[in-house]
Amino acid sequence: MLQALLNKLPGDKVRHGELVIDGEKIAVEMRRHGQARRLILRLSRDGRGLKVTVPPGTGFRRAMEFAASQGHWIREQLARRRVKAAGGAFQPGSPVPLRGIAHRIVHVDGRRGTVRCDAARRELLVAGDEPHIARRLTDWLKAEARRDLSAASQAYAGAMGVSYKRLSIRDTSSRWGSCSSAGALSYSWRLILAPAEVLDYVAAHEVAHLAEMNHGPAFWALVRLHCPQTDTARKWLKTHGAGLHGYGATDG
Repeated sequence: MLQALLNKLPGDKVRHGELVIDGEKIAVEMRRHGQARRLILRLSRDGRGLKVTVPPGTGFRRAMEFAASQGHWIREQLARRRVKAAGGAFQPGSPVPLRGIAHRIVHVDGRRGTVRCDAARRELLVAGDEPHIARRLTDWLKAEARRDLSAASQAYAGAMGVSYKRLSIRDTSSRWGSCSSAGALSYSWRLILAPAEVLDYVAAHEVAHLAEMNHGPAFWALVRLHCPQTDTARKWLKTHGAGLHGYGATDG
């Protein structure tokens, strides 16, 4: 939803507007810059608003329309800020979800940089030097994601009668998974932070593309046939998915 508050004179270099995203009001400052060549959108320094750099010849209303068109990016960035503010960094004492269940990061004595999950106490025990906790935990989570996604992909490939050539784990922010025409599957490691049924759905979704390289009715029928929780998982990702990108994130 877009609410424009363009109440400055046409010659002014700065105007203000407002976006309403999921019921939350976001202030927008549009500033014209003589050297700018394109519209540029970024979060304000305090993370509470948006700033748009406007090049010469581009109207402020167009700048507001541009900001409104970036709803997915804005949701993701705001969610990252909220998670980081709540302690999303991988450091001792911080919470991190593992398969949708909150665990606490605990630094333990030990020279070897191992990571172990204490499911009963809901703790992730990270050994080794404290400055390396974030890297070690991230590597461990990626390995767990690869294990779960490989198992799910193999199971769905067998059930759907298809095969894939390789599987990779990455840290993409624009999509949770992808399937190439050459039969290569790629997933975001952050799916290991989501509930298991969500990771399972993404695997079913991408494997189904090996049979239907589109999002037509036949594709969705195939996904829902093999993955009954499809609609619930899609809703979860839409509501909570952006927040997963804040865990372990650093500024910059």
